[in-house]
Amino acid sequence: MVHIGNWDNKTITVSQKNNCVTISIETAKETQVFSFDKAGRLWTALLKKISYRRGLNGNVVAKWNSDRDILHRKWLNEQEKSNLLSKAHSTIQMIVDSLLVKDYFLPPLTTKTVSELMHLAKVGVDFYQDDLQDYHSIYKPVGILPPDQYISFVLQLTEGCSFNKCTFCTFYRDRQFRIKQPQEFENHINGVINFIGDGLSLRRTIFLGDANALVVPTNKLIPLIEVIHRHLDVEKLGGLFAFLDGFSGERKNAQDYKNLFQLGLKKIYIGLESGNNQLLKFLNKPGTAKEALNAVRLIKSAGISVGIIILLGAGGKQYQAAHITDTVDIINQMGLDADDLVYFSELIESEGLTYTQNAFNTNLIPLSSAETQLQRKFIEENLIFSERGTPHISTYDIRDFVY
Repeated sequence: MVHIGNWDNKTITVSQKNNCVTISIETAKETQVFSFDKAGRLWTALLKKISYRRGLNGNVVAKWNSDRDILHRKWLNEQEKSNLLSKAHSTIQMIVDSLLVKDYFLPPLTTKTVSELMHLAKVGVDFYQDDLQDYHSIYKPVGILPPDQYISFVLQLTEGCSFNKCTFCTFYRDRQFRIKQPQEFENHINGVINFIGDGLSLRRTIFLGDANALVVPTNKLIPLIEVIHRHLDVEKLGGLFAFLDGFSGERKNAQDYKNLFQLGLKKIYIGLESGNNQLLKFLNKPGTAKEALNAVRLIKSAGISVGIIILLGAGGKQYQAAHITDTVDIINQMGLDADDLVYFSELIESEGLTYTQNAFNTNLIPLSSAETQLQRKFIEENLIFSERGTPHISTYDIRDFVY
């Protein structure tokens, strides 16, 4: 339900949804927006045309556009995060205080909505400190998720990455790969459920972490997924989603994937990166493009959709032509349709990245930002999809990730 009122020359909107509460304060000069999950955590905000997104891990990313429409981003430091949280909850306190004078909303606020606003007004530093402590007691760092899974309900069925040697990735360098035992995983599930609490309603899907959780042999994987079903309504939460590398994808047969589909697995994300095997080798990516293709065909034959990730800019100018041609060729053989996704992810280099060092040692000439986008254009314009529709094509910028 949406309640709109005017107070102190401000238009105040309270949107009460099943999964969140959103408050908007509008004046002639500015619009402020704060959105909270049902446990009272700030989730998103808009202040002075800067948008903020806060993760369960306490990190906050700020994004804004300059006059030339260039997107900027910044990760808030501890003081900035504290200021944002204080601003959010003090704004709710202002609304609660004004309600002591009169209820100026139409329709009038329900008792439930007033109670929820009063709860949000009382949330302070101690709440967030305890919340972060609980988070770190339950989760290992969540390295990365696909953009459509940023507000998923993450369950770390495995920890780390089974390969962990790709030169362009450092997400899981701090831990060894391991598969959780059923009782340990069950304890983890209960811990996550208790931690997220009423905020569960904001979570759209269940994501199986970490990097390539589906590498777990089927005879071990199915009992672990059955544990999830004992504690959560998988279908109501939107089903199961997970990463899998293309090389490991062939290790499961068609019946394995059909069994996983029956257990609620909806989509598998595969980092193809490139259709060119020489470039994959340079990236120290396991397997070949053909193995990824075969895995996609097996997965889709079982009724599970896929998300294919393409790495833009990898290999610089030396690999550019082959990267475009071979990537188009391999994707066009996958039979992707409207249930699938294609993500374009630009290579983000840093001084400590193995890829950066290898590129320097082999005199690779990097692509400019404009050349990288042109690479995407060439690939995208030559993709051919099945008669069952076109997959959603989108940008995957790892710098935007927060969980």
